[in-house]
Amino acid sequence: MRLFAAVLPPEDVAGELAAEIARLRRLPGADGLRWTGRPGWHFTLAFYGEVDDTLVADLSARLARAAGRSAPFPLALAGGGQFGRGQALWTGARGDLEALRRLAGRAEAAGRRAGLPMGEHRHYKAHLTVARGRDSVDARPYVRALAAFTSRTWTVADLVLVRSNLPRSGVPGEQPRYESVARWALGGAG
Repeated sequence: MRLFAAVLPPEDVAGELAAEIARLRRLPGADGLRWTGRPGWHFTLAFYGEVDDTLVADLSARLARAAGRSAPFPLALAGGGQFGRGQALWTGARGDLEALRRLAGRAEAAGRRAGLPMGEHRHYKAHLTVARGRDSVDARPYVRALAAFTSRTWTVADLVLVRSNLPRSGVPGEQPRYESVARWALGGAG
């Protein structure tokens, strides 16, 4: 299974972002981007890649402990940026970013301790990808447009293990499908 740990925005916050994305898609050149679908909006905390079925139980137990050691925290979608030369357009986060970073670190450590090859540790950058460039797209107008965007603040109350099902049809623009495999309450939340 291709897995990652994530924080998912609640439905109403995803709705606020959907309204903002609809506005961005009316900007000139928006058809030069592949816009991510609402079901794929998440803050990836740790990417595990292909995980052997025999390791999922241990990974899950370790993620449950990581969630239990993490208190719920406030978060909002806010602003935007790009990676590369328009290769990825994203919205960022506002709120308790240190708590989000700690949760990401714990999710990464859970993968390492479960025996997954996590690669080199990188400083966590909170971002939710909203579009990818087909080629080198000038994403600056979209980043400027996202600068004023802020969603309502919600309380992050759980850690989610997500399965990513990559497209197999070969149809251009087909999106991966995401499904929640497990969910754990943070620090007794709920």
